[in-house]
Amino acid sequence: MRRWKTLLWASMAAFFLAIPLYSQAPPIVAVRAGRLFDSKSGQMLTRQTVLIQGERIAEVGPENQVTVPPGAPVIDLGQATVLPGLIDGHTHMYDTLNPITTTKEASAFAAIHNAQTDLRAGFTTLRDLASHGNGYGDVDIRNAFNQGLFDGPRMQVSTRGIVAAGSDYLGVPGITLPGASREIHGIEDAREAVREELHYGADWIKVYPVAGWSFSSNGELFFDPTFTLPELQAIVDEAHRHHHKLAAHAYGGEGLRNAIVAGVDTIEHGQGLDESMITMMVEKGLYYDPTGIRYTLPSIEATDRKNTGGKYSIIPIFEKNFQLALSHKGLKIIFGSGVDGALYAHGTQGRDFEWLVRHGMTPVAVLQAATILDSEMMGMQEQIGSVEKGKYADLVAVSGDPLQDITEMQRVKFVMKGGKVIRNDLQIPWH
Repeated sequence: MRRWKTLLWASMAAFFLAIPLYSQAPPIVAVRAGRLFDSKSGQMLTRQTVLIQGERIAEVGPENQVTVPPGAPVIDLGQATVLPGLIDGHTHMYDTLNPITTTKEASAFAAIHNAQTDLRAGFTTLRDLASHGNGYGDVDIRNAFNQGLFDGPRMQVSTRGIVAAGSDYLGVPGITLPGASREIHGIEDAREAVREELHYGADWIKVYPVAGWSFSSNGELFFDPTFTLPELQAIVDEAHRHHHKLAAHAYGGEGLRNAIVAGVDTIEHGQGLDESMITMMVEKGLYYDPTGIRYTLPSIEATDRKNTGGKYSIIPIFEKNFQLALSHKGLKIIFGSGVDGALYAHGTQGRDFEWLVRHGMTPVAVLQAATILDSEMMGMQEQIGSVEKGKYADLVAVSGDPLQDITEMQRVKFVMKGGKVIRNDLQIPWH
């Protein structure tokens, strides 16, 4: 009996091993683009065809040079402008957690909703800079999107963020926010904080070298520094030693200068940038993210005027310094909104395109900032940021030509992420 069973199993094994295994390739889908923005050259191409296989772009080129396989579904965007999936280099997926009124579970649901709202607005990739008191929850949500548990954007996250002891940057006096920023006490603790955040899954390290700003009675602007330069240098060195980058929330003054000297990778906000700082950023190859809409809100103007008896506001200073930054050839200005759900609603950050153009950037430069330049900043230029063979099939479309009217970027009509259509308001049937 045993011998019979052995012979039976051997025969079955031989039968199944003899059957050739075929891995069926994903079907081809074609996208016809009336206009296609080439983010690398800055040119608007016409009458292009993009072939997509699975998550990736299989081929792209003029429609008379790219053959659509017989029977392949075609998405006809011949009357629209197609662009690479947009990248927002500065978001806050989580609303600020207040444990008195909000549970962490409810906060996570809201964060998923926020990220999906950004995706539907055309932002297929986000760099999320601090979880606003929600600990390492951004890591879990990033992973859930990556695993396909929910539709969501590609994400790089920075978890809790690192603050200097006593700076009281995040949180309200008298209220403890569990999982808020990691406070450091000296150089060795600074290094440990970096290792701790990387251990729990941070892609980026977020640091806060400047706590806030104030005006003196005669209008002199002061930016309150937090870290000492040696502390900040230790944080930067430890992160770079582990091959991770850093983003610095830095308004101006000593803290901003220290961030540049220490060699963080991106400067966020930078209202107090001056000539010497900008020159140093260009020399070091640092990226600048102005977050224009977020830091020119009427509420900021009102607070400054209230605190100074109606005399002063940081907004005109910020706008003037942004003009100065634009005048420096070689400064890498990226697209990051600072969208946070409270002061700046998710899904509306397309307004930043208009702000940047209104303040001196060309439409081409702004579109490149939100695509190829942001992808380089995130180290993902081989995967996203342009419509090229082998890259992820992340595409968005608008009805008009954003090079002629940049406000088109506020009216994204079609979104595809990794070959999957997320949104199609153009009412274009596949055929």
